[in-house]
Amino acid sequence: MDSFGRKNNQVMNDTADIGILNLALGFAILIVPLLVFLYYRVRLVNDLFISTARMVLQLLLVAMYLELIFELNDPWINSLWVLIMIVVGAGTAVRKINISWRLFLIPFILAGLLSMALINLFFLGAVIRLDYFFDARYFIPISGMVLGNSINHNIVGLTAYFEGLSDRRELYYFILTNSGSRKQAIRPYIQDALVKGLNPLLATMSVIGLISLPGMMTGQILGGASPVTAIKYQVMIMIAIFAGCTLILIMSILYSNIFVFDDYDNIRPLRRKRPVKLPGRSQ
Repeated sequence: MDSFGRKNNQVMNDTADIGILNLALGFAILIVPLLVFLYYRVRLVNDLFISTARMVLQLLLVAMYLELIFELNDPWINSLWVLIMIVVGAGTAVRKINISWRLFLIPFILAGLLSMALINLFFLGAVIRLDYFFDARYFIPISGMVLGNSINHNIVGLTAYFEGLSDRRELYYFILTNSGSRKQAIRPYIQDALVKGLNPLLATMSVIGLISLPGMMTGQILGGASPVTAIKYQVMIMIAIFAGCTLILIMSILYSNIFVFDDYDNIRPLRRKRPVKLPGRSQ
């Protein structure tokens, strides 16, 4: 290897650390949005401080327990942590959609478990081909990225599905009466849920590299990986995220149908107590 190659390799393996003072200095940039909020009297000042404090505290806790989890690298502990993420994601979806916890929490958890099992078996077992399948360095971050991205898309898609069945019952019963098949009758609602839930993700995928550099790829480059390796992992994780979001959404719908319809294919009340608000939609 020539001197340029050795120097380039050394640069790629050295990651600039951020000292405590420099980290504290980084918070100074928040003065810009703070001044904007104060000048225009936007009531987001308290939210800014609270959200920033929560972010720092949560990430500190994440750093501590991930250090421990990575050190132990136990398959049962790693699997338990992914299960906790699935349960939290399912609970968030139930709460945001505002449907019955008793009826829909378990279907959402089952959808997450089966989807993550398939995604991890394929990408960790067949694509990356890890010697140790439950390696915390791969198993937890990839599972977390898939689950984290699926939450909002799942909420949007499921909200569209349940709202469609509630607000357009006549269409469901019309198709059911003429076709005699519940599968045919719910097809338009599933189509609408998939389009609304997954279109934003497709839009994001279409502009990666042109408008935005994804966090995973940027993090790997900053961590010393070559851009080519970082891009390979980014392509893989985006495909995993899209496949995972699709699986979790469709399985959540299919498992939920056990409680949505009665034995005579009538739509049961979904027990909403307040209007549903889609994530990111302004009031």
